[in-house]
This record gives sequence, structure tokens and C-alpha cells, in this order.
Amino acid sequence: MITVSDVSLKFSEKPLFKDVNLKFMKGNCYGIIGANGAGKSTFLKVLSGEIEHDSGEISMSAGERMAILSQDHFKYDEYSVKETVMMGFPKLYEIGKEKDAIYEKPDFSEEDGIRAAELEAEFGELGGYEAENQIEQMLSGLGLEEENHDKMMSELDESQKVRVLLAQALFGNPDYLILDEPTNGLDLESIGWLEEFLLEFENCVIVVSHDRHFLNAVCTYICDIDYGKITQFTGNYDFWYQMSQVLQKQAKDQQKKREDKMADLKAFIQRFASNVSKAGQASSRKKVLEKLELEELPVTSRKFPFVGFTPDREIGNFVLTAEKINSKDSDGTVLLDNFSITVHPGEKIAFVGMEHNSITSFFDIIAGVKKADSGEFTWGQTTSQTYMGRDNSSYFTNDMNITEWLKQFSKEQDDSYVRGFLGRMLFTGDDSLKKVKVLSGGEKVRCMLSKMMLSGANVLILDDPTNHLDLESIESLNEGLVKFHGVVLFSSHDHEFISTIANRIIEITPKGIIDRMMNFDDYLKDNQVKELRKEYYAGTDKKIRI
Repeated sequence: MITVSDVSLKFSEKPLFKDVNLKFMKGNCYGIIGANGAGKSTFLKVLSGEIEHDSGEISMSAGERMAILSQDHFKYDEYSVKETVMMGFPKLYEIGKEKDAIYEKPDFSEEDGIRAAELEAEFGELGGYEAENQIEQMLSGLGLEEENHDKMMSELDESQKVRVLLAQALFGNPDYLILDEPTNGLDLESIGWLEEFLLEFENCVIVVSHDRHFLNAVCTYICDIDYGKITQFTGNYDFWYQMSQVLQKQAKDQQKKREDKMADLKAFIQRFASNVSKAGQASSRKKVLEKLELEELPVTSRKFPFVGFTPDREIGNFVLTAEKINSKDSDGTVLLDNFSITVHPGEKIAFVGMEHNSITSFFDIIAGVKKADSGEFTWGQTTSQTYMGRDNSSYFTNDMNITEWLKQFSKEQDDSYVRGFLGRMLFTGDDSLKKVKVLSGGEKVRCMLSKMMLSGANVLILDDPTNHLDLESIESLNEGLVKFHGVVLFSSHDHEFISTIANRIIEITPKGIIDRMMNFDDYLKDNQVKELRKEYYAGTDKKIRI
């Protein structure tokens, strides 16, 4: 058990949380939630000892091991993939190294033989002889192709390294598993595998995530960082959300009573302040009023941007046809092979699957960002499109501030209009004067969403739009797309996001396309879809869960 007693922490003189008292027990999964900047990742670092807290105490049962998902993607570049995973269980790794070093000695002595036998026994007790098979299964489950299992870490790209580092944290059955955004960079298949792994994991998991479906699937408790404190709720994310709505209503009711009481006190004081017989009562009420006025009400750190898309015109009967689109990557890898699609009015299509580069290639082609190698596509005359790609860094290389940047895309050029629009997207005060090239990932996404909203387009194309967003922004975007009266083509690794928006699912597989008019949850349960997925992924390096 990890016990947190009266822990407080300030960051740059700003109190993040004060007098925190929590217990983290084995057999449970604790989801840490809160707005960006609330201190979620910092709290994990406090638990792991990476950051010192200002006051209080954190204790862990003696002899227990904590595993932490590493955020340093270059730390293990000089090691092999399997060795990197093995290092997640330090004791087993060190025994293995010592054992191998003894066997490699040219002058193997009797004393070496005795030591080697001791190490062999200890290695076996810790599960060393099953380790390689377990590592292979983990890496495959997390979506790392078998051809990469024996490579050096330096040979992998960032998304592949993320999977190896996650396997490292999971390996060796740690007593406490600390995971900061473990689903980032994972496809839906890998996220599903991770959910199943954590559901079967018997020890304690403490996780920060912006994936609502993931939090619902694995969490038994939610720890909410807000109002300068951390409050623990029993249940998953949906249970927390329902309870938070009840607590918000209670807080509003209490505030209304406070305001009504203050109004009554003010009225009494004004009416009887000059009345000698009532002067004492008026003075007494004035003191009560002053006390109420001095009370500092807690302010939530949660802020929800306004995301709403209003098309300038309705779409006619014809939206888009794409016929026999072919596209290759720069290294010759086939991304799209005779890909054809017809899009109809009212459709909100989620493009899913493990071939994300293929999805991005198709979006880039129909948005005019790149040309197909062959094939053609046609947009309907009544359509207008706006696109948010996976990589939007080219939009943010200039010296403009946010107001100047957004004015480029606004029909209304008045500064006050643009600033008002930015305010709804949580850019307030001097934020509007920030240079766009120094913005965070989440701020850049909010800028791109602002650009899309100003376009008045009736077709929205979004490639993994929830990346970098906090839960509040994801929920706002989710609601905005549900309410949008137009066509949406999008990709996402967020199960909840897909299932609440899409009415059509298109999965691009190594051997063909699966296209169904249904929501995502029905798609995953559909027996015909399951059979097609088996067929289309058979014999490939892509491992799927049926």
C-alpha cells in the first residue's frame, strides 16, 4: 500500500495541492484526472520520488517495487528492444547480466560454477526462463511488429519506442504501476490489449489519461485534482462525472443561498442603519455581511472551450467520390491501393485501423495537401472543406501573435471580434498576444479548431484531433461534432470519441477495406466484421484482438 499523508506542493509559488491524504491499495486502478496544469503528471512524480513535496509524508510497504512508464524516448538507444524491456525488472536483469558474464569467462573456475548455479536458481525463481516469451507477447500485444523485436532502440521511430517503454513498465509484475498517458501513440487494438492486461493485473495501477473509454474500462477509483486538492471517488470516470455534476449543483445552490443572504443583510442594513432602536441589529448584520464578503470561494481549474461549427450553406445531394486512389510513401510503401469511396450527406465517418499513414495520406489527398499517384476524386459543388491534419507545425512557424494569426482566416477583421472568439477558446487577456511559434501542443490544436470554426465549411476533415487536448477540450470538441449539421471525416484513437460521433466506420486493412454503416460499438461486435478482420489481417505482422 502507498499512503499519502498531509502532502502539499507548490510549483513556482503556485499551490498545486494542499494537505492531500490518500491510500493506493493493491487490486485497484486509480485514474488521476484534472485540467491541464492542475498537477497530474507532477503528482505521479511526487509519488515516484522524482519530485520532492514541500510537506507531508509518502510511504510504501517495505520490499515492494514500483515501475514507472519512462517519458525519455532516447534513454535506451544503446540497448536492444528486448534488453530495454527486461530492464523494467532490475533484479532479474542484473542477475541475467551477471550469469551471462560468468559463462563468458575464459577461465571458468569451480567458484564460478557455484555462483552460476546460485544465479540460475534465482533467475528461475524470478521467472527468467519465461521472460523472453512474455516480452515477445507484450511487444506484439502493444503493436510492435515481430521484425522489430530484435532491433536496437535507436533504430525505432518514436511511436515504436513508446510501445517498448510501455512493455518495460508492465514487465515483471511490479507491485505499483505508474503510467502517465500510456495510450498516447497507441492504436485502438493496442489500447484494447492494454485495457485487458490492466484488468487482469492483480497489483496497483495509478494512471493519468485523457482517454475516457480507457478510464471507464480500467479504473476502480478516480482521483480528481481541482480546487487545490485531490479528492478520491469510488468508481470509474462516468461515476465520477455523475457525482461531479451533483456536487456542482450543490455548490451552485449554496452560492445562491449565500447571495440571497447577503442581499437580505444589505437590505436590512440600508433600511435600519439610521434607526436608533435597530442600530445594534444593523451593526451585527454588517459584521456578518463583511465576513461573507471576505470568504474566498474555491475556483475550479477546469475550463471548457466553446467548440461549435456553423456551415455557411447546406450540402446538396452530392458530397464526394474518390475512385481508384493510389498512393505510396517516400520509401515506396503502398499506402492506398485502388481506394474508392462515396460520401453522402449527413455522414460522419470514422476511419480506423492500424494503417494510420494510409488514413493520413487519403485525408491529405482530398484536402489538396498532396497529390495521389493515380486515381481521382470529386467534391460536390455545394461543399466547402476545412482540414486539420495530424501535423500542423507548418502553420506555426511565423512571428505572428495569436490574434494576428487567426485574423488571416477570419472574414471579420475587427480585433475585438477575433479576441472575443479566442476568449471562447480559452485564450484570454494577454494570451491573444502570445507568439504562435511558442504555443503548446494543446494551444495549437485549439488555434486550428478556431480556424476551422471560422471557415463556415460544411465538410470537416480531422486527423486524430484529440491529440494534445485535455479532457475538457475533448468533451467540448466531441459535443461540437455531434451537433454539427454537416459531413465529418475523421480519425481518432479515442474509443468514446468515435463511438459518440460516427455513424459509418471505414477500416483500412493490409488486404482491403471494411466499410459499414453503423456506430463503432456495433462495428466491434458485428460477426461479419470479425470474420473479415480475421481474413484481412491473416498472414500480416499486425496482431488483432477478435
